[in-house]
Amino acid sequence: MQAPAASSAMGSLLFLLGVLQLLAAARAAYKQWIPNTNFETASNWDKERVPCASDVIHFEKNKVLSVFVGSTHAVTEMFLPLNGELLLAPGAGFAAFDGSWDAGCGSGAVLRFADAEQRSWFDPALWQDVSPAGGQEPAGRIFSVDEERVPCQYDDVIFQPQTSFRVNLDSSQQVIHLRSISLMGQELSSAEAWAEYLGGPSAPRQFHGNGSLQVTGARCPHSSGCACGNTQDGHRICASLLGAAGCPALPCQSPLRPLGHCCGVCGAVVTLDFTPDFDLQKYQDRVVQAWLSLPKYKGVQMAISKVHSAQTFLGLLPRGSVPVIQIVLVDGGAGEQAGTAAQQLATDLVGDITQHGAALGISSSRMEVATGSTLGGHAGGRVARRIAAGTVLGLLSGLLVLGGVLFLYRKGKLRPCPLRLHRLRDQAEDVASPEPVSDKGFDNPMFDVEPLDSGSAEEAPQELAPQAPPMFYLNPLYDPSETET
Repeated sequence: MQAPAASSAMGSLLFLLGVLQLLAAARAAYKQWIPNTNFETASNWDKERVPCASDVIHFEKNKVLSVFVGSTHAVTEMFLPLNGELLLAPGAGFAAFDGSWDAGCGSGAVLRFADAEQRSWFDPALWQDVSPAGGQEPAGRIFSVDEERVPCQYDDVIFQPQTSFRVNLDSSQQVIHLRSISLMGQELSSAEAWAEYLGGPSAPRQFHGNGSLQVTGARCPHSSGCACGNTQDGHRICASLLGAAGCPALPCQSPLRPLGHCCGVCGAVVTLDFTPDFDLQKYQDRVVQAWLSLPKYKGVQMAISKVHSAQTFLGLLPRGSVPVIQIVLVDGGAGEQAGTAAQQLATDLVGDITQHGAALGISSSRMEVATGSTLGGHAGGRVARRIAAGTVLGLLSGLLVLGGVLFLYRKGKLRPCPLRLHRLRDQAEDVASPEPVSDKGFDNPMFDVEPLDSGSAEEAPQELAPQAPPMFYLNPLYDPSETET
């Protein structure tokens, strides 16, 4: 009877530990620096091996270094830098080589310590996600966009115990904020503890560059999450990640470019507008449990985080940014199937938000899709964007033309053309009250000259005389012979 009770208690304990681990992961992300400057690391030497007794050890004279030594080494000859340090583990050190035979060492060679100056803080390849205990997190359904692969402003940074390092902090930010830093197995989670470490001899040899680290000890205060804070150094992240190779070719139509990511992706991006009731961790758990765990979505991966979406006026003039939740969905599909599973999951999420968005703290959602199929739903979005872009360009062209006309007018290069404009009221009076037709005279079909009124009879000869010669016509009603009698 006691065994089932013990089993039940053990199950409850494991469940509680699982919940605590999930809560710890929800509160903070842990990122560990991968490279080191240890003496025993083979990749730190130009010949890819640790020096042996008959080798000549050469540290560059003008290189600043902090090197951790974990064991004892026999040395024939060693050149040290002018500004450097050797951190010795308990029992570690160097002894002069007595010339005895060293198996596998041979006649010896010159080994040079590798240059660590260019190992950048903003290189995503030099960081890995780890658990709070320092173990590497297994690759799962959740991934991070490139800007979030390096430490964010509320992350915990870990440098492995029994190691030293050299990190380039060149940044577009004067201060790089972190929640905590663990060095040599000791966690520094307050500004005072970090300031004390910076005052020691090792910090200047381990960190260099124009940026500086600041430990705050603070966690993200919002249930909706916090933006990473690496946007200003996004170009450094992409340059370190891509190098000269650039982004790879993708099989989908018009790949999407998520915020904070260096290259396009095939799949879907869902953008959420949220209310103060939204809980990022709870919503992520909902998506993982309700959809990502389904067999049909086996190959789909998701990145979800708060980002700042830039706002513009007429698609041209910047007017700040607003925080939104960005969900990036990708899958392993090839050819026409690329992105189709991610598209279906995005459709399911939008449908769920339509029904339960208010209860989840989501006010609205938008979806963009890029798949390998020519029938993908992204074409409509492209057409709408092209129409909007054409409208903006048309307005801009009109403003430029108007500005050019005003400029020429002010410079005196352009003069207005005089126009004789009639008042609308006068035109209306002319149409409403035409002059009465004179009852004096008549239209003569044989003589196309309008009869003159009596008021102008005296002026007519003077006006007509210089303009036309005398005119004669035959009047069939008049017989000239009658005048002779």
